[in-house]
Amino acid sequence: MLVFWKQKLVMLAVPKTGTTALEASLKPFASAIISDPPGMKHASLSRYRNVLEGFFEQRGRAPHEVMAVMREPIDWLGSWYRYRSRDQIAGKPNSTQGMDFDAFVEAWLHDKPPAFAQVGSQANFLTPDQGQDGIDHIFRYDRLEEAVRFLEDRLGTRLELPRRNVSPQKDLQLSPAIEARLRNEAAAEFSLWDKVCQKK
Repeated sequence: MLVFWKQKLVMLAVPKTGTTALEASLKPFASAIISDPPGMKHASLSRYRNVLEGFFEQRGRAPHEVMAVMREPIDWLGSWYRYRSRDQIAGKPNSTQGMDFDAFVEAWLHDKPPAFAQVGSQANFLTPDQGQDGIDHIFRYDRLEEAVRFLEDRLGTRLELPRRNVSPQKDLQLSPAIEARLRNEAAAEFSLWDKVCQKK
């Protein structure tokens, strides 16, 4: 997570949405960089509102806007599946080596997913608790250039994004039955994505 105090802007780091590359480019301009522990680096909107907002926004005297990037839900899950198939973690509980994408998605849908499918939820990450302010700006991962333009305008600078966290290539074709189940049981993910896509 990055805080730009003078520009009154906070960028949440939604995992697997290109934020690592964005952060690498933005660090020289940030007032505060939260890179550890992972639970704070990847603080959700509600966690920011509950824990950090009062500190950075000086208890309401310096309100900040909050931005984030969201990825199409199947593509987002596919990125996690590919990332956890890398050789460095082969044989560990969080590895997806030896399974197909259907098995990974089916595991993610469980009430208590196994270690390899414990990747959270974009909808949960980006949805505020009841009574809290929502997020101000959500950008599409497949149109990351729009987030870059927004940041360039806000910060008054040009940004160059390096490629980071490139995952192995894998087949990400879901069977019709698993895709239908995913869209039904994870409807909140697709509903939020549809709202993001409808914004101009």
